[in-house]
Amino acid sequence: MKFDTELVGKIGSMALIDEKAHIIDYTRVARISRELRPGVIWVSSGATEIGRLDYISRSGAELVGEHAKTDYAAQGQAILMQTYRQFIDPRYNVRQVLVEHQHFNDPAKSEYIKDMLLRCKAQNAIPIVNYNDAVSSEENRRMEIAALGKRRSHVYECVDNDETAARIACLVHAENLVIFTNAEGIYTDPDDPKTLVRSISGKDIYELLENIEAHKRYCAGASRAGANGARAKLEYVKDAAAQGTTVYIACAKYTISEVFSGAAPCTKIGVDI
Repeated sequence: MKFDTELVGKIGSMALIDEKAHIIDYTRVARISRELRPGVIWVSSGATEIGRLDYISRSGAELVGEHAKTDYAAQGQAILMQTYRQFIDPRYNVRQVLVEHQHFNDPAKSEYIKDMLLRCKAQNAIPIVNYNDAVSSEENRRMEIAALGKRRSHVYECVDNDETAARIACLVHAENLVIFTNAEGIYTDPDDPKTLVRSISGKDIYELLENIEAHKRYCAGASRAGANGARAKLEYVKDAAAQGTTVYIACAKYTISEVFSGAAPCTKIGVDI
């Protein structure tokens, strides 16, 4: 099977934060950045939480009010990109790509973004993608999503970057999709690390999708308030897995190469893996 992109990867907000120090985990970002190269599309959450922590460190208090998330995201985006640029190989160009749900629900906009992302490899560039929380009003977004839902059978919200990464993997026909989180993958018992599911597979697409659906019943909880958790991850990756993309759900304490080599415990999803 021919793929247009080698890897789409994603890291979650809480996986980027040093919880004890209440700052961005620079060691983790540096380790990830060393593995990024042209041909990789990287989806990075974290702008809002990083912006919040930065604001608190400078102001001594949190913002209040309905627009706090927007303001934090605007502050955190600059820090997030500065950090990736600091650690990514200086030979490579680094590009920030901010997306919203409308980009994935409009075929023309989706194609435009796809073309831009695919051009990056030839231009020696690495795109860093994030949802554009700084200009996203939750109330307006919900109204727009509801309106779209009346006209089409499936609508992509993409405010969760797990869904954003999965949609991008479908757009660019990625060979691999890695979703980094704080957990090592999917568990049959979320309270027992010994129940890690090492693989979800099937002899064909239909059996694979059935098995993904079956494993959703084991999933509960999320790493932070507002996140959708492991169940949503499995739902989001179904389309990518159905097109032949191999999906990995893994812990961000490991490297990409450790995930691919099998050295890192994780959940691997695909046909006949």
